[in-house]
Amino acid sequence: MNKLKVIAFDADDTLWVNEPYFQEVENKFCEMMEDYHPQHTISRELLKIEIANLSLYGYGVKGYILSMIEAALHISGKTISIEAIEKILDLGKEMLEKPIELLDGVEEVLQQLQGKYRLVVATKGDLLDQERKLKKSGLEKYFHHIEIMSDKQEADYQKLISHLDIAPEEFMMIGNSLKSDVLPVLKLGGIGVHVPYHTTWAHETVEHKVEHANFYEFTHANEVLAIL
Repeated sequence: MNKLKVIAFDADDTLWVNEPYFQEVENKFCEMMEDYHPQHTISRELLKIEIANLSLYGYGVKGYILSMIEAALHISGKTISIEAIEKILDLGKEMLEKPIELLDGVEEVLQQLQGKYRLVVATKGDLLDQERKLKKSGLEKYFHHIEIMSDKQEADYQKLISHLDIAPEEFMMIGNSLKSDVLPVLKLGGIGVHVPYHTTWAHETVEHKVEHANFYEFTHANEVLAIL
């Protein structure tokens, strides 16, 4: 790890809790709509609409709210009530106002690494929402650079690495998603560290086993300290 200069962290479900809030709201949405279809059918339809809308809305709560409204209209045959639409909007606002719950050990890891490496947040999502969460988290002081990314493909990471003026082998990415946080970085020649979270959005799951010289997988973020 002698060449390593920058360590980047995903935010949602790597630094703080996120996906359980989406699952909680999805369950409430499915309960709202169960007069029309079974809950598993509603959940599947919502996911399909979410994925179709990613290119329009990007990632984050605001796009999720719009996708829920679209799903409600589609599932109900456009008979959904104004009161139900208002309830969906309220659910979205509740998500945006959730307190920030840091994952265990995350701040201690940042304290250990600060000053030894340049620390970066590299996360997808809505700019305003992610900036708000970072500020509320109390972790902003540890980071040299904050990158709110519209997506996490190879080209997006290449742009970030070029902006940081480093080579791919000088870059490590730590995150809970193999698809978004690890595989694109490995393809570029960087180091990918997977710290799984107990729940993962279906769109982010990867079925195949990852085998790569620059790949590490840990149960907790503090385990990364052993390889640095």
